[in-house]
Amino acid sequence: MSGAGHQLADPFAEARAARAEAAEWLERRENDDWSGQDQAALDEWLGASWQNTSAYWRLEAAWRRADRLGALRNPNAGAAMTIMRTWPWMMLARSAAVLAVAAILGLGAYRWVWTPRVETYSTPVGGRELLTLSDGTQIELNTNTVLRVSGTREARQVWLDRGEAFFDVRHDPNRLFVVNAGASRIIDLGTKFSAERNGARTEVALLEGRARIESAHAPGRAKVLAPGDVAVATATAVSVTQQSAQDLADRLSWQRGMLVFRHATLADAAAAFNRYNNVKIVIADSGIASLTINGTFPTTSIALFYKAAQEAFGLHVESREGELVITR
Repeated sequence: MSGAGHQLADPFAEARAARAEAAEWLERRENDDWSGQDQAALDEWLGASWQNTSAYWRLEAAWRRADRLGALRNPNAGAAMTIMRTWPWMMLARSAAVLAVAAILGLGAYRWVWTPRVETYSTPVGGRELLTLSDGTQIELNTNTVLRVSGTREARQVWLDRGEAFFDVRHDPNRLFVVNAGASRIIDLGTKFSAERNGARTEVALLEGRARIESAHAPGRAKVLAPGDVAVATATAVSVTQQSAQDLADRLSWQRGMLVFRHATLADAAAAFNRYNNVKIVIADSGIASLTINGTFPTTSIALFYKAAQEAFGLHVESREGELVITR
């Protein structure tokens, strides 16, 4: 359901910071003392994030549309530079012009690009919801999930604040699709994938296409995923393993309202059921937590699960104030 039930962190703080830095880089690049070292530093800054690249390119394009760079690079540019060295106030004017273009982009004709509306969607425990975005992209939210969606001309952005979702993205090479999950970022390259966030840990399973996943604090360690890849990302690292088509199908069985266990421990099965139900299963005896089970169960059918455990292992089940306690 859409709404603004709680205070959210400003999702555009990074974009605003990138625009301010882009304005500084553009002004510095036009100075006489611009060096190869300066260019290398600019290239490193551009490669640090897609926000940096986007902000710089848009600001530079706007500057050119204003014919500022053309005027500086005409055949009389040498004379113009001489005048600037003679009249320092002209350098200040040029800096002011760069900042003015940035201000126009942020507050004028492009204001809707930088401050788009953010829609919030959520599902209750045991709930699911299918969203279809204006571009045809579909997002299916799993149980107990909170997700925010926004879009600009250059990018479509999603923030996975909690839970799990499946993304079937309509790829557009001119309009990025980015999923932000804590300290991790997933960038669509023509993709179907699931993403699950648990605190600072994000797990991504790719079904089709390609996707780039990176840690916000270590963008140089980004990974490009292929079908069957499952990535686990934290604030500082990304690791990737390969899973079979059957394993991926089992992972997404929640889309059919089912849980599939193949040699799963009783503890892991209980944790899976607890994601979908307000009544929680407690494995009170550590000696039975490692028992393994196989089977397919509806996500909300706790009774079917504990009856199977009773019959298979002769376990005891007791109901206690919102909990089902399983012991030997």
